[in-house]
Formats: sequence, C-alpha cells, structure tokens
Amino acid sequence: MTSTALGAPRLRAVTRRIEPVDDPLSYAAPDDPTVWSRRGDMLVGWGRAAELPAGESAVAWWRAVSAAAEVDDKVRMPGSGLVAFGALPFDPAHSSSSATLTVPKMIIGRRGDTSWVTHVFTGGEPERPEPQSIPFGPHWSAVVGPGACTPDGYQAEVRAGLEAIASGEVAKVVLARDLVGSVPAGSDLRRLVRALASAYPDTWTFAVDGAIGASPETLVTVSGGTVTARVLAGTAARDADADTAASVALATSAKDLDEHRYAVQSVLTALREHTTALVAEPEPFMLKLPNVWHLATDVEGTLSGHASALDLVEVLHPTAAVAGTPTQAALEVIRRVEPFDRGRYAGPVGWIDANGDGEWAIALRCAQFDVHGEGDIALIAHAGAGIVAGSDPETEMLETRVKFRPIVDALA
Repeated sequence: MTSTALGAPRLRAVTRRIEPVDDPLSYAAPDDPTVWSRRGDMLVGWGRAAELPAGESAVAWWRAVSAAAEVDDKVRMPGSGLVAFGALPFDPAHSSSSATLTVPKMIIGRRGDTSWVTHVFTGGEPERPEPQSIPFGPHWSAVVGPGACTPDGYQAEVRAGLEAIASGEVAKVVLARDLVGSVPAGSDLRRLVRALASAYPDTWTFAVDGAIGASPETLVTVSGGTVTARVLAGTAARDADADTAASVALATSAKDLDEHRYAVQSVLTALREHTTALVAEPEPFMLKLPNVWHLATDVEGTLSGHASALDLVEVLHPTAAVAGTPTQAALEVIRRVEPFDRGRYAGPVGWIDANGDGEWAIALRCAQFDVHGEGDIALIAHAGAGIVAGSDPETEMLETRVKFRPIVDALA
C-alpha cells in the first residue's frame, strides 16, 4: 500500500452502475457486517482497504485520505465514490472504546432504482471480479439480562441526577442503563440488521464494527452544501388502546417540551459557526415510530466554508438530547453517576465521502457486539432518558424499557 507523506493511504475508488440488486445485505460479511440503510436505500461495505490508525484524528485523517485519493465515479449519488463508515465513542476522553473509520474494499449501493458497486484499490492491486452474495446463516436468538445497572439501580441514578439539577449543577442530564448478553458463536449478524430494517424502516439501520442498531435520530446530514439535522427529545410509549391520548399528553407535557427545547438549542448553537440561513421549525412535531412517540424538530442550513460532515459531527456531539445541559457539566454528572462506560452508545455513527458529504446518526436503539472475540459473541445494549426538574424515577425507568424494545425484540 502506498501512502502520502502524512501517512494516509493512496486509494483509487471506481464506481459503476450495476443491475438492480434485490438484497444488498446479502453482500455483507455475516460475522461483521458494514451496513447503512433507510427506507430501502442501502450501503453495504465488505473488507477493509484502509482504516483510521489508533489515536489519530478522524477529521484530519479523512481529509488527508480524500486529498490523496483518485475517484472515478460514474454514478454521482449520495454514497457513491470513495466512502468511509464510522462509529465514534460517546465520551472519547473517558472511554476504552476507540473511534473507527473504515474504507471498505467494496461497497454495494442502492438508492431508489439505481444500484452500483464501488471497488477501492490500494497501490497496484489488480481489478477484482464482480461481487458475490453470501447465503444467510440459520436463525439464532440471544441471551440477555441485567447489566451493571439494574432497574432499581437506574431509579437511584435518576435520583442522583435530580439532586444535580436541584443544586443548579445542570438543567438537564441524560442517564442510561445497560443490558448484557451473548449470541451463539458463528451467528450471522446480518439477520439482526434485517430484523431492525424491516421493523423500523424509517430509522437509520446501521452496522459498523459490531455496533448494530436502528436509530431514529439524525445527528447531521451534509449533501451538496445543504446541512440538515433532526432533534428528538421527549418520548412516550405507543398505546394501542389510547394512542391519540398518549401523543397529546406528550405534545402538551411541560417537562418534555422543556427537555426538547434544550436539545434543539444545543444543535442550533453548534451549527451556527459553520452554516448560514440556519432555521428550525418553531414547534416540534410528533414523530410516530412502531413503539414510541417522539417530539421532533428538523433543522436546516447552508454550509459555509469548507467544513465536512465529520467537522460538523465533531462540533455537534454530544447534543443535549444524549448528554444534557450545560453539556460539560452534564458529562461530569454522567461520569459520576453511571456505573459503566457507554462505549459507542449515543455516539455518532454514519458515513462520509471524499467530498465531505455524509449521513450521521446518533447510535441509539443498538447493541455493541464483540465481533473480534472468540466463542459466543458478547453484547451490551444501553437505553437512556432525559432527566429534568420534575422527572419521576420510575417513569424514566419505564421509558428506558420502551427504548430497549427494538433491539431486545430483534435479538429474540
């Protein structure tokens, strides 16, 4: 592999249209799939042409890789050309989980009626044969149980968060609890991706370095100079017998509206430095998912300067929706109160191309699998809730139970 003076590999990406692909997921690696999907559009990566060296800045490394790359893209659609998939830890300064940013050797893409394949070559590597799909392995189910924070322990967490609010340390703090478990050795993890994408088609279904989930929350999307984000904060369980009442109660809840306002303001503050014509809807709308209602606000602006999607990820994360307000004070409360390392839960996950465009979500409704271990595959999942003045510990615990449902149901 040849490299630039900065150590970034010299890559050559070649993208061509192919016949429509019915099931792009079948081209992913069964033991460690790389997938990004929403509403039938999908990117699937295979192999590793290059990856972020340990300890390096993802923003700087990708800038160097992109500058050195040769891109021959005849498709020119979002996700074609040179693309890297990434997952970043929630709290890089205090986490044992590392950032990952990987350029696959091959990417199968589908957007609408268009399908394509991108091959990424290093050095004088010869041309490759056309990609081949891989048959799915048998169905499997996981064993899942309480982690470091039990339901009772979580209510104690919430009480500690309320004390921090009452003392004036924070106005809001997002606190999480965990579940741990395992799936049988050799399990085809693409089956989990398929289950999530089928059950929650309007979310970002992702699989990146063992982080697999279905996130409803867009951290940021950059496409042709337009920047968009969707803020979610404020949640209510769907109720088959009183669903309209549940949505109305959420829409008129002072506690949830306050929580949502903090989250929207944190996104606007972070984006203003890098955008012009930044606007947000004046009032949140009700986002209906199969298991919950969310208060949601869409934000849109025009990119200024030369910032990439990763630059915006860096300034946006963590938002008040997953940390709290003020952010740094909320992080200190989380570090003090939560009895575990969140890893990549609630961190950024997504992709970026050579132009700096990309789609990034917040890693929610997910589990992290130890895809690099041996034997049964260990997993850990998290779910959290935003705590503000007036929060009730038992109610917040029940909210985390609802948020665990997508991943727990899919694991079953």
